[in-house]
Amino acid sequence: MSFFYGFNLNKELVFNYLYDMKLDSQIEKISSFQHLELLANQIVEGFISGMHKSPFHGFSAEFAEHKIYNPGESTKHIDWKLFAKTDRLYTKRYEEETNLRCHLIIDNSSSMHYPELGSNQEFYENKIGFSVLASACLMNLLKKQRDAVGLSVYSDEYEYYSPEKGSDRHHRMILNKLETLLVADKTSKKTDTVSFLHQIAENIHRRSMVILFTDMFQSESEDKIFKALQHLKHNKHKVVVFHVYDQKTEFSFDFDNAPKKFIDLETGESINVFSDNLKNDYEKSIQDYFRKIKESCLQYKIQYVPVEIGKNFEKILITYLVEKQNFG
Repeated sequence: MSFFYGFNLNKELVFNYLYDMKLDSQIEKISSFQHLELLANQIVEGFISGMHKSPFHGFSAEFAEHKIYNPGESTKHIDWKLFAKTDRLYTKRYEEETNLRCHLIIDNSSSMHYPELGSNQEFYENKIGFSVLASACLMNLLKKQRDAVGLSVYSDEYEYYSPEKGSDRHHRMILNKLETLLVADKTSKKTDTVSFLHQIAENIHRRSMVILFTDMFQSESEDKIFKALQHLKHNKHKVVVFHVYDQKTEFSFDFDNAPKKFIDLETGESINVFSDNLKNDYEKSIQDYFRKIKESCLQYKIQYVPVEIGKNFEKILITYLVEKQNFG
């Protein structure tokens, strides 16, 4: 990796609409919960409740879609309210009939453990914590819809792999692994995205939705990275990339002008600079980088969603629901 935080960057939102319902206040109320599963459940329940007040109310956690009623089928699931509106018979296709398989991938390199959290901050205010909680929220929603979920974690090694399954025991096992990512010892771990995305692609044998959480900081060339992402699309997988970042420092470069030492979390290299001397060039570089990633993902037909850490869990869940509707 050749990125110093705040220096030497070598390298829009899918949804402009956000719910009127804000999850920030709810997160504050439940921040005292230390158990990841409880926290994720509270966020998802609040999200589902808010859906009924929004234009996205059609994306239900109860059933996947309507289908035309065929004579001879059971009338048990006919939507009579829809019949009254359309004068046509439709049945609800419930989640038991859906067999979505979702594979979550988390980049666990050292740069994902930025920023270092203070004693008054919550675990989801750095990139790895945010990715872990967002993954737990997706798992909660997948569980409600009885869909299968798997998990891969990589850094400078392929740290963990679990295939897609839907059992309670399997969910608990993955949640336990996610929790270990929050308390793991801090070590310098580089990113080998290309190698491990290819390996992960080989492990996913059945058509799935593949969701990657990463900060997109790696030493490999961008062309190789996107070829690895394209490999994930084999067997008609749908690929979603959540680009997690810290808005204040990584995007806006919001530092005072006192002398600063910027340290590469993966190599340990450091440099002393005045941030004001770099701010304009840095901001232009990071904006160009984000735009280039977006354009490359568009070229490869990969859904790209930049997400500011510490909030925006609703954006994660909306993306999943919309992509599931289009997954057919």
